[in-house]
Amino acid sequence: MADDGDGKLRTEGSGGLGEAGAGEPPAGAAAAAVAGGEMLLNVGLLALVLLAAYRLYLRWGKRSGPGGAAQQSQAAALPRMKRRDFSLEQLREFDGARNPRILLAVNGKVFDVTKGSKFYGPEGPYGIFAGRDASRGLATFCLDKDALRDEYDDLSDLNAVQMESVREWEMQFKEKYDYVGRLLKPGEEPSEYTDEEDTKDHTKQE
Repeated sequence: MADDGDGKLRTEGSGGLGEAGAGEPPAGAAAAAVAGGEMLLNVGLLALVLLAAYRLYLRWGKRSGPGGAAQQSQAAALPRMKRRDFSLEQLREFDGARNPRILLAVNGKVFDVTKGSKFYGPEGPYGIFAGRDASRGLATFCLDKDALRDEYDDLSDLNAVQMESVREWEMQFKEKYDYVGRLLKPGEEPSEYTDEEDTKDHTKQE
């Protein structure tokens, strides 16, 4: 330490306190403070993630419990559904609550999503679509009642991007679940499906 002649103390190779600014912490202390702040931020984010995971567990975790397992086992034991067409009213019966089988419609096609009951069952994250036409909700990424229509929904107000999204969802459902028939428009008569047609279409899906 040396006196530089004007009353300021300095160490060799560094400026005096007056050069660094009175009362400023050393560089090492500042770095430690920044690192400590980042660590607190990371711990806070981790706590939020864990809290969100815990809430999801409380909400959906019971699906993997004895009751949820029994319901999935019951669903797996259901025979394959014969091909038929559905009105909106008929489709609503298959909501996983009144009937263990779960159906939903996408772009005018009805799919049996019973094997995906952990997603589409009454307690599932997409349970709102069970027994309903899910097209609008899937197209607009809306998971509440605003996406549901009590009358037949022709989707005519959706834009080109949303309609493309509906078609993509339809293809995904075709690959994963059984196609069981059409969603009927008002006044439209159901088709008559023969056992041969039904077996042929199911074989194609497999």
